[in-house]
Amino acid sequence: MSYQHQYVDGTRIHFPLGKVVCIGRNYAEHAKELDNPVPTEPLLFIKPGSCVVPLEGGFAIPTERGGVHYEAEIAVLIGKPLSTKPSREEVLDAISGFAPALDLTLRDKQSELKAKGLPWEIAKSFDGAAVIAPFVVGSTFADLTDIGIRLTINGEVRQDGNSKDMLNPIVPMIQYMAGCFSLQAGDVILTGTPVGVGPLNVGDEIVLELPGASKLHQQRSLIHA
Repeated sequence: MSYQHQYVDGTRIHFPLGKVVCIGRNYAEHAKELDNPVPTEPLLFIKPGSCVVPLEGGFAIPTERGGVHYEAEIAVLIGKPLSTKPSREEVLDAISGFAPALDLTLRDKQSELKAKGLPWEIAKSFDGAAVIAPFVVGSTFADLTDIGIRLTINGEVRQDGNSKDMLNPIVPMIQYMAGCFSLQAGDVILTGTPVGVGPLNVGDEIVLELPGASKLHQQRSLIHA
């Protein structure tokens, strides 16, 4: 399945899909629910663009590879290059949009790899491991420290978080990332997941949203890989 960035009105975004830069354990309560230590500095990892699929129309999960867990996150679309030590103003100017997204994880495989002290890519970067809804424009949210993220599965709210609870707020997070490696137009930042992660099952119906941006209210069914 191909993927192209788009806004909620269906407008296609002209720059190509890049890499997906993720931050782990960015909500203290999520770190605790998985018995992980709360990090003292940002914990970064990268998903390839090839793992991104749209939320619209439903998406597949690899049922033959153990448990697949959802992690609802605020996605930030980068629209201009950032590198070295960008200022706050440069970061804000480079943000093209926001969307609700799912960082999917092969949890059994991740636990196995972590126990061996090995990298997580196999558990985090499979085809379909990043599910992204259409974006709203970057100006939608005036206060980036007050953006909600909510996931409802089969009518039950499973995750309901807010960027105010992030250990690394959105702008300083992006500044840190750009100091580690250049960000390009088309890159997507996944900003971490709040408490409440758990397994997905084929046939689940989900609503993934950024409260306050009602046009992003998307409901889709999961299907087999």
